Amino acid sequence: MSTKSRAVSAKGVEEFKLYVTRSIPVGSVITCADNTGAKTLTVIQVTKYKGRWSRTPSASIGDYVNVTVKKGPPELRRQTFGAVIVRQKYPVRRINGLRISFEDNAAVIMTPEGDMKGTGIKGPVASEAAERWPRIANLAPMIV
Repeated sequence: MSTKSRAVSAKGVEEFKLYVTRSIPVGSVITCADNTGAKTLTVIQVTKYKGRWSRTPSASIGDYVNVTVKKGPPELRRQTFGAVIVRQKYPVRRINGLRISFEDNAAVIMTPEGDMKGTGIKGPVASEAAERWPRIANLAPMIV
């Protein structure tokens, strides 16, 4: 028998993820939490989402989504990027019974290789996202 290993890479940890209510549907406008210059992002696709017919795909904390830049510098606008959700307004129930919610929905822009496009993160980062994405955990100023 093999022991369960925890594969950590730049692309994130593929391990058991607790259920978090998906509260950021496709089409929602969220804030950009890094220093790339982008201000607002629009979610256009949730990757690795298995849904139901006629149900809008939605994302939660720690999910990888495809986004476009709505407000920001002209060289970033109208381009598609990958991003990871680091905060959501809807309360998240933790395993110890605590419910945590943030004051905004925010994401961090990532490169296709799994590295961050920016060099810093503004605001707190949920521990669910930090556990799954080690590169985000390294640059996060505060993990809640």
